[in-house]
Amino acid sequence: MQLVVARIGRAHGIRGEVTVEVRTDEPELRLGPGAVLATDPASAGPLTIETGRVHSGRLLLRFAGVHDRTGAEALRNILLIADVDPDERPEDEDEYYDHQLMDLDVVTADGTEVGRITEISHLPSQDLFVVERPDGSEVYVPFVSEIVTAIDLEAQRAVIDPPPGLIDDRAEIASARAPGGPGERAAADAPEGPDGPEGPGEPGGAGTPGGSEARA
Repeated sequence: MQLVVARIGRAHGIRGEVTVEVRTDEPELRLGPGAVLATDPASAGPLTIETGRVHSGRLLLRFAGVHDRTGAEALRNILLIADVDPDERPEDEDEYYDHQLMDLDVVTADGTEVGRITEISHLPSQDLFVVERPDGSEVYVPFVSEIVTAIDLEAQRAVIDPPPGLIDDRAEIASARAPGGPGERAAADAPEGPDGPEGPGEPGGAGTPGGSEARA
C-alpha cells in the first residue's frame, strides 16, 4: 500500500533544503533521515532523505544528491510516497488508516443495515464517515466513540449507535461536509468542539496513491 506523506514546497536557503507540506501524523516515522520515498511523478525519484529539521514551525528536508538551491527548486510540488504494509496499524490500538475503513459495512447494534463507507471526511474538529445508503443517498456519521461503537476489520463492518435523526431519511444533516486537508489520521476520541484532533487525513487525489489513519 502506498501513502502520500508529503508534498515538496519551495527551496529554503542555498544548501538544497526544501520546505514540505506534511501529509502524515507520523513524520518522525515516514520522513526521518534515511527514509527512501517514491515520488509522483515517478521519474523524480526515488528520493532519500539526508537531513531533516524544523524551522519556524515548518519541516525542512534535504535529499541525497541535492545540495544547492537550483536542485531544490527542481523538486517543487513533487509528492513523496511511502510504502506501507497494508496490515500495518498505528501504534494506538484505537487508530486506523483510512484505507482500512473504506468500504466497511455500517450497521446498528441490532444488525440493521445503514450503508457502506465511501469516504472519510476530515474536518477541523472531527472526522466523518460518508456513508452511502442502499437507495444511493448519503448520510454523515461523526467518527466519535459515542456513535461509532465498534470497528471490526475481520467482519468488515462498523457498528454505530446513532442519535435520533442521524440516519432518519427525513432528517436534515446539520454537519456540512468540508474538504479535508491531506494527512494520515482521523480522530474519534472526542466529540465535536473547539479542541478537535490534530492533523487532516491523507487521501490521495484521483490517480494518486494515498491513504490515511483514523482513530476511534
